[in-house]
Amino acid sequence: MAARGALQRSAVAPAGRHSASLVFLHGSGDTGQGVRAWIKQVLNQDLSFQHIKVIYPTAPVRPYTPMGGSLSTVWFDRYKISNDCPEHIETIDSMCQELTGLIDDEVKNGIRKNRILLGGFSMGGGMAMHLAYRYHQDVAGVFALSSFLNKNSAVYQALMKNESELPELFQCHGTVDELVLHSWGEDTNRILKSLGVSTTFLSIPNLYHELNKIELEKLQAWILKKLPEKANAE
Repeated sequence: MAARGALQRSAVAPAGRHSASLVFLHGSGDTGQGVRAWIKQVLNQDLSFQHIKVIYPTAPVRPYTPMGGSLSTVWFDRYKISNDCPEHIETIDSMCQELTGLIDDEVKNGIRKNRILLGGFSMGGGMAMHLAYRYHQDVAGVFALSSFLNKNSAVYQALMKNESELPELFQCHGTVDELVLHSWGEDTNRILKSLGVSTTFLSIPNLYHELNKIELEKLQAWILKKLPEKANAE
């Protein structure tokens, strides 16, 4: 396992005073720079803000079972790409510890936990839900694009015992996603809602397993709602 805090990362600095941070986790086989470039292609510009730093870490290379054990940049291993199998909890938990180092770095730089958002695309969104709802329930919110949790996820088990206020979840999913089925995203949202999470679920018509401008613009608006620019940030 890589040393804590050793994750490679690409970042978009805020245009003004840094008062909040956002961690965007890529999908399987991608990199931080790769998903940043994809977003830039879709929006015709970086996902950038006056006061929010956007951080794109890259997952370490590890053997990935759905690819026959070939090496890939993935946040954790899966037994298969399905919502109806056990989670590979050992790799999920070790990555939660590594990503905690990244959150700690932001806190050391003066950013409060309630001014940090966690999220991602596909596997990155699943990773963000584990990280926030099991280890960092005091972050500002969570977003998950084309993502899901397994039916008996450790996230659900953790929330069954929870009594504190939970971060809000913003989820988007393409209706014709052929890799991560729309119904898997819907089920994840429904179960989290039943466990006390305040959720938004946006179905994007005719969208496959990809990002598009409509969802990224809606995500931008939600980010600004959760992390407003402080009046004293000037």
